[in-house]
Amino acid sequence: MAISSFLSRVSILLALCFTIFTSPALSGYLNPLQDFCVADLQASPSNTGYPCKSQVTSDDFFYSGLSTPLNTSNPKGVAANAANLMTFPGLNTMGISMYNVAVAAGVANPPHSHPGVTEAGVVVEGSVLIGFLTNNYTLYSKVAGPGDMFVIPPGLIHYEMNVGKTEARLLTVVASELPSEVLVPHTLFLAKPAIPDVVLMKVFKTDGKTINMLRSKLTN
Repeated sequence: MAISSFLSRVSILLALCFTIFTSPALSGYLNPLQDFCVADLQASPSNTGYPCKSQVTSDDFFYSGLSTPLNTSNPKGVAANAANLMTFPGLNTMGISMYNVAVAAGVANPPHSHPGVTEAGVVVEGSVLIGFLTNNYTLYSKVAGPGDMFVIPPGLIHYEMNVGKTEARLLTVVASELPSEVLVPHTLFLAKPAIPDVVLMKVFKTDGKTINMLRSKLTN
């Protein structure tokens, strides 16, 4: 029964992936001029990415790394296995990557964004508060449980927090084979060179002691 339920959730996620990543309006990718281009990670990348491997085998289109056990016993309380360009070169030019994410009980994944790309996923285990913010400062959020799917519109700031009493797990997909991630608090307080304290003090209407405290906590 448990296996059947899990397969049902994965099937739903794959259906969503098909919808998102085969729609030009959603994926942001044009159809390539060739069937595929498995990245040659041993070669030097250029401005257009990695060159294609000259010899391709069936193994280049399969990846088992998502099933590696996850350990959330770390300072962040979050762990993830990534299937992206750097771990699964067969995704090169495909406009998709996938992540197996575990979040410890009571832990929040900081507000962040993936510039220009859509994210979607399904909660596999636990209860997760998922929310995103629009450009007019409207928050859309909901607690999602096993089998519940979610979608984050392109580039919007979003977060996840495990509001349950046990570890939560999610499978997510992002419409890029190597998406960038912008962590909002880290961008503000850990930039190099640093944003001047006086600017942060004005923006957050606080004092230098508070700014330094926040910077210290994020560093640790």
